[in-house]
Amino acid sequence: MSKVYTLEEVAKHNSKDDCWLIIGGKVYDVTKFLEDHPGGDDVLLSSTAKDATDDFEDVGHSTTARAMMDEYLVGEIDSSTIPARTKYVPPKQPHYNQDKTPEFIIKILQFLVPLAILGLAVAVRIYTKSESA
Repeated sequence: MSKVYTLEEVAKHNSKDDCWLIIGGKVYDVTKFLEDHPGGDDVLLSSTAKDATDDFEDVGHSTTARAMMDEYLVGEIDSSTIPARTKYVPPKQPHYNQDKTPEFIIKILQFLVPLAILGLAVAVRIYTKSESA
């Protein structure tokens, strides 16, 4: 039976001299692998003190890499110590009508302003045509 660690215990191992990762509910001591990791040691160090399962899976490791993990296994993580994921909720966007202008006035203006511009363009065109004749 393997040892069960808490997130707090694993989080203490977050340096180049002592690096542990949590992947798939298991704890791995990857200190000896830091120099050999194809992505560099910074990639592994940035995944310490948290559940690195998503980081690991997003890269798409080979079956060889997955097989290598067994030699670095030191135990399992107590899943109750890992904080639950919170779903991202975007901040509420303020309504575009910040000056409290009534909605119907805005709708009227959205119709009348382009119409006025079109009328002005036609009037200028007719005026300039009659002057040149």
